[in-house]
Amino acid sequence: MAQTPQQRRANAKFVKEQEARRGKSSEELKKRNKEVVKSPISPVWLGLLAFVVFGGIIFEVLSRIIFGSR
Repeated sequence: MAQTPQQRRANAKFVKEQEARRGKSSEELKKRNKEVVKSPISPVWLGLLAFVVFGGIIFEVLSRIIFGSR
């Protein structure tokens, strides 16, 4: 049965991880795993939140400048 492109990528990733582990003790591998810190929020949601907050601030400042002089 032929592999799909998704399976090929997953297999290549697995092989790369296995090659990186060769010759290292379990203590070294545990240290490597602890160093990786993942953000609890994805960059997409973080960007959307920043857009809403800073966009709202900019809109408020512009509206006060334009309509505040009347």
